[in-house]
Amino acid sequence: MRVEKATVRAVNGLTARWAAAADGGTVFSAAGVWPLLAFLADGAEGAARDELAAALGLPAEEAAGAARELLAGMAGTGGLDTAVGVWTGRTVTLREAWAAGLPADAHGTLTGDAAADRRALDAWAADRTGGLVDRMPVRLTEDTELVLASALAMRTRWLAPFEEWPLATAYEPWTGVERLGLRRTSALLDRIGVADTPDGFVTELKVLGGDALDVHLLLGEERMTPGQVLGAGIGALDGAHRVVPGDRLPFGAPGPGLAVEKVRCERPRPPRLDVTTAAYDITASHDLLELHRLFGLTTASDVTRSHFPGVGDFPLAVGSAEQATTARFGALGFEAAAVTAFGMVGAGPRPARRHVTTEIRAAFDRPFGFLALHRHSRLVLAAGWVTDPLPFPEYPWEDDE
Repeated sequence: MRVEKATVRAVNGLTARWAAAADGGTVFSAAGVWPLLAFLADGAEGAARDELAAALGLPAEEAAGAARELLAGMAGTGGLDTAVGVWTGRTVTLREAWAAGLPADAHGTLTGDAAADRRALDAWAADRTGGLVDRMPVRLTEDTELVLASALAMRTRWLAPFEEWPLATAYEPWTGVERLGLRRTSALLDRIGVADTPDGFVTELKVLGGDALDVHLLLGEERMTPGQVLGAGIGALDGAHRVVPGDRLPFGAPGPGLAVEKVRCERPRPPRLDVTTAAYDITASHDLLELHRLFGLTTASDVTRSHFPGVGDFPLAVGSAEQATTARFGALGFEAAAVTAFGMVGAGPRPARRHVTTEIRAAFDRPFGFLALHRHSRLVLAAGWVTDPLPFPEYPWEDDE
């Protein structure tokens, strides 16, 4: 993925700020919002342009080019699908310079028939995400003149799969329903590490997938907020926090959910990392205008005047801005998708154990965060917080016992 480091930092910075506002189980994608904000900034003027640039973390005059580069980089990555679309009412004519910055096949038409337009937009969302998101998150009203949307879908299979197992946990909210746990053993101790941050220690597990698409699981100290834990993970990606890898961790309990011990074994064997976590399937909806300052949409959503003369010849303001997201983490892999839309309104006896080795046990058995990212560029594609893992499935043959 060829994306400038400044753009990656800008997108990940928006992820961190969004995470700071997170509350409860959720999943979100700043990578899905950022290009749309960039295209809006390119066509905006005045205070709306300045606020959008501040939210982007790049000057407005550089935003559209960076968005095109980001979209091209993501589109060229295996396991990752992206798309941008713009639909306009018949009275709106887009500025040629602005429209030229969008993909060639991105332009559609709003017919004014709300039901037909809804079906077309929903079909676009489902098609571009492979059915992971089946509805365009936009409010169509008689005042909607333009819809600007993006779709992002990520799918990866683990290089080393997990085994499914009932999750044993002392975290009481998860004990009422037997949860679907995932276990894996590895000799690669560097897959686990502990980040030392100003807010506390965070245990980070790197789960590697195909096409260089990975998921980092993040378990913080119990007093830490989701924003602090996810922010720590992003800071570790950027080198802002020191991370001690598993092969350098001291014995004892050096981080949340961790136990590092010397154990006796029957014959020589390499060090071992035993991981337990929980499978999850999360969906979430976000009204970006509820966090209008975060996304630079305060002035842009003022419908009393036009803010985007560079977009088209019709007075435009942001009438709605929403994102629909989903993420699924299982024994074999991970998938996530986000569709973002702006509506512009307008065991026995054992032999003696004479050998000693190091064993690390990591248990993500209470609420934890995750970052789905591209391994080499470190671009975060989706982030979230797990509060309600999947229940352990009931198999038909269990009823016959």
